[in-house]
Amino acid sequence: MRTITLHVVALVTLFMIHNISGQEGYEKKVELLKEQKVNITQQEKEALKYEVENINERLENGSITEEEATRFKKQAAEKRALNIENRIAIVDNQINLVERNEGKTLVLMDLDTITSKGIRLGVDINGKPAFLFKSKNWKDEIRYDLRTYSDFVLAIGLNNAIVEGQSLNDSPYKIGGSRFFEMGWQWRTRVFKNSNFLRFNYGFSFQFNGLKPKNNQYFVALDDRQTELQEFEFDLDKSKFRMDNLVFPMHFEFGSSTLKTTEETMRYSLRNQFRIGLGGYAGFNMGTRQKLKYDRNGDHVKDKLKRGYNTNDLVYGLSAYAGVDGVLLYVKYDLNPIFKDALVAQRNVSLGLRFDL
Repeated sequence: MRTITLHVVALVTLFMIHNISGQEGYEKKVELLKEQKVNITQQEKEALKYEVENINERLENGSITEEEATRFKKQAAEKRALNIENRIAIVDNQINLVERNEGKTLVLMDLDTITSKGIRLGVDINGKPAFLFKSKNWKDEIRYDLRTYSDFVLAIGLNNAIVEGQSLNDSPYKIGGSRFFEMGWQWRTRVFKNSNFLRFNYGFSFQFNGLKPKNNQYFVALDDRQTELQEFEFDLDKSKFRMDNLVFPMHFEFGSSTLKTTEETMRYSLRNQFRIGLGGYAGFNMGTRQKLKYDRNGDHVKDKLKRGYNTNDLVYGLSAYAGVDGVLLYVKYDLNPIFKDALVAQRNVSLGLRFDL
C-alpha cells in the first residue's frame, strides 16, 4: 500500500494541469508574457551597466589595465546579448505553448527543490510554492567587494604576573607551569576603500589565565579587601589559580595582501602575508577559582575552591601580535591589577601563539 501511495504522489507531483483563471483567460497570460520580453531586455541592460561600472572602478584603482578593461566590457556585452536572445526565445516558446493549448498546459513539478530564494517543499498553489523556508543569508547575487571578513581565534601560551617593584625573574609563580588559553571570534574590516594595508579588527574572546605559585604556596583571602600567598600546611602536589575573563579585543592590523579579481568578485587575501596588530581589550572577570591537590593522612585530596579572591571585576589591557598567514606571535598585558586594593600590585602578562582559523 505504501509503495502504491508513493507512486500516486509522484505521478500527481510530476504532471499537474495548470489552468489559467477563467476571468482573465489565457489571452491575459499571453499579454503578460509579451510584457516579460520587454522587461528581460531592460533587466539585462541594467545588469550590463552595473558590470561596466565595476570594470571602470577596477580600472581607476589600477587593479586591471585599459586593455583588460576593454576585453572585459566586450565579454560582458556579448554575454548579456546572448542572455536576451535565449530568454526571449524561452518566452516565445511559452507563448506558443499557451496559445496552442488555450492556457491548459502540463507543468513538471518537483516535490522538494532548493532555489536561490530558499528551500521549497511540496507543490505549487496558484503558481506559488505551498511551503518556502527563506534564509536571510540566502542571496540572489554575489557581492563584488567584501570589506569585512571573520575568523575563529585560538591562542595558547605561557602566563605570569609582574609584581610591582620586581622583575619577572623574581615572580612568585612558575614560569613553565603557568599558562593561558584564549578563544573567540573576530571581524576584520578594511579601513580604506581601495587599499587593504590597514584593517580594523574587533570581536570577543574568552580568556583563561592560570598561575601556579612556587614554594608550596596558595592564595588566601584574608578579608574582603586583601588576598595574599601563604604556605600550605601539607605538601602540595598541585596549586593552580585561574581567572576566567570575557573581553572585547580591538586592534589595528597592518600588512600587505594579495588582490584577486574576477568579472564578478574582488577579494583581498592574507595567505602567506606578514601582518602585525596593535591594540587592546576590555571586559570583565566571570569567575576565579583555585585548585589544590595534596596528601593528608594517607588520603589523596582535591580541593576546588571558587571564590572572588578580591580580583578586579573589570579587565583591560594592551595586546599585540605579529606573524605570517594565520600563525602569529601573541602578547597581552593587563593594565588593571589582579587584586583590588592590594598592598603590592600584580598585573597579568601572557606570551604565546595565536591562530586565526
